[in-house]
Amino acid sequence: MVRKFFKKKSSGGKLDQFIEKYNIPRAYLSTNRKNISKGVFIGLFIGFIPMPMQMLAVVAMMPFVKFNVPIAISMVWLSNPFTMPAMYYMEYLTGSFFLGTEVAPVEMTMQWFSDNLKNIFIPLYVGTLFYSVTVSTAMYFLINFLWQRSVHKERNSANDEGEE
Repeated sequence: MVRKFFKKKSSGGKLDQFIEKYNIPRAYLSTNRKNISKGVFIGLFIGFIPMPMQMLAVVAMMPFVKFNVPIAISMVWLSNPFTMPAMYYMEYLTGSFFLGTEVAPVEMTMQWFSDNLKNIFIPLYVGTLFYSVTVSTAMYFLINFLWQRSVHKERNSANDEGEE
């Protein structure tokens, strides 16, 4: 089912024209299990990191790893202006817990952040490392599992229909 969805979406003439027009390597738009899983992994990993221009970081990974770039960019969008405060606060709390440091009461003002950046920087990035690694790795394996399960179901249903 998952595989059919992506195969259906990727078999369009407009996509082929777009690829040829801009000379894009097909591997960056490939909808196989490995490229989709890697795209989810890279997008979520970068999406949890508090930094500007996360989409450019995804594009910067392209020469080193073959993955589905649109999927990776969409995963980065999970950290958006609405979700960022909660994500980064959760990362700060987790990092403070791991480091055993006291959690400072957070105020949502630029003055507070400029005054306390040196105190929250290390706990924030320790928590970021934890969530980037664990969530992106878990989703990588979940996507692989769901994809393989979907393929097995398709094969079993095709075999069942063939036996009747």
